Amino acid sequence: MPNFVAAIDQGTTSTRCMIFDRAGKVVAFDQKEHRQIFPRPGWVEHDPLEIWARTQEVIAGALSKGGLAAPDLAAVGITNQRETIVVWDRVTGQPVYNAIVWQDTRTANFCNRLARAGGQDRFRRKTGLPLATYFSGPKIRWILDNVPGARARAKKGELLFGNVDSWLIWNLTGGPVGGIHVTDVTNASRTMLMNLKTLDWDDDILKAMSVPRAMLPAIKASSEVYALATGALAGVPVAGDLGDQQAALFGQTCFAPGEAKNTYGTGCFMLLNTGAAPVQSKNGLLTTLAYKIGNGKAVYALEGSIAVTGALVQWLRDNLGLIASSAEVEALAKTVDDNGGIYFVPAFSGLYAPYWKNNARGAIVGLTRYINKGHLARAALEATAYQTREVLDAMNKDSGVKLKALKVDGGMVHNDTLMQFQADILGVPVIRPTVAETTSLGAAYAAGLAVGFWSKLDDLRANWSKDKMWRPAMPARRREQLHRGWLKAVTRTFDWVG
Repeated sequence: MPNFVAAIDQGTTSTRCMIFDRAGKVVAFDQKEHRQIFPRPGWVEHDPLEIWARTQEVIAGALSKGGLAAPDLAAVGITNQRETIVVWDRVTGQPVYNAIVWQDTRTANFCNRLARAGGQDRFRRKTGLPLATYFSGPKIRWILDNVPGARARAKKGELLFGNVDSWLIWNLTGGPVGGIHVTDVTNASRTMLMNLKTLDWDDDILKAMSVPRAMLPAIKASSEVYALATGALAGVPVAGDLGDQQAALFGQTCFAPGEAKNTYGTGCFMLLNTGAAPVQSKNGLLTTLAYKIGNGKAVYALEGSIAVTGALVQWLRDNLGLIASSAEVEALAKTVDDNGGIYFVPAFSGLYAPYWKNNARGAIVGLTRYINKGHLARAALEATAYQTREVLDAMNKDSGVKLKALKVDGGMVHNDTLMQFQADILGVPVIRPTVAETTSLGAAYAAGLAVGFWSKLDDLRANWSKDKMWRPAMPARRREQLHRGWLKAVTRTFDWVG
């Protein structure tokens, strides 16, 4: 009898395979980065074939490190960078263009044209999303309009579209030889093409976007058996699929309405479980699918999406050379007592929640001769906490429920300086679980539930345990003074382009 479940976590900068036991503990993992491609300012791409190659490598690596083989696995789940799209030939499996990444802003003009009839919230009632370059639909349209012959081939059903989850599942289950073309409700809800209530592609929006239905995947539950894998995982049920932020919500066991988590990765994403009915935001948040288990009812969430958090630390490393590795940013930030009066607003690809301004750009404000690289590092970390505060404030207004604590996960939660400042600026405790990589864990949970490896949600709750808690230590007056400074700094980035 298999004793483990695997998860493939395909993220913005790397791909990992993690293998978990029944207690939700990691028994083996492997991880590899892939290239970030920047053809023009505002354009961000990945090579889909490189991502698939890295996926195969980390599967083999994790199995090898754990001394395991495919028969030891009860199931495999997928979680992925959302809104990053791939369009490929169903016969050859070759992409017609690079993957266009969620951060990419090339569709701004198209989004603006769509907004002329109905405004930025033209499709929000149906999709829960504002018109923004972030989402998949406009990116599909760009490929169909700019790759010679792509539109005609898509109409004939020769081309397939998917977020990265669909690309991986299709390849995992045989690719050109019998691969299945599916997605789940959480990924579909990020395309701006799915109706939140029917959980199906919306024909009116497809027409407005000029996207042929023939190229779209079938929409499935987040936890069900889709097909059996081939290759290194031959015979293992592919049984879970969740966008990365929903997977983290699932891994944090936020199964009750009112429970929330924040994931600190390339960007930052806070999700609040709102139960079996979608809640339309009045404060700049997204209404999205949280998960759907088998034939059960869909569960919805409110989401605050922040484009640049961990990516700002990478920028300090790669573009400025202030640090040699991302881990060094905390030590550099601790060389100073505070931010020296500066704020760093990283609107590199516009501002996401709660502003949704595609034409904003990054700014460092308050500079004086006193400022050194320690202040820059500290302001970069604080930017993550300030942006999270704005999202949490919006969430409190929309939900009417004041959060008493925030569960956190992702790579940046090992930065004690950031986590303490986060608790200080929020005024609520911040809690890190024992397994901080809850995105992979959530995908494993969804897959394991589908095959009976875990029988009920309470089994998953029993696995959750607290590793560390940070309590607010900053006086309320100082907290609000700093926050007012941040809000002032953000306004300096508005309407920079155009």
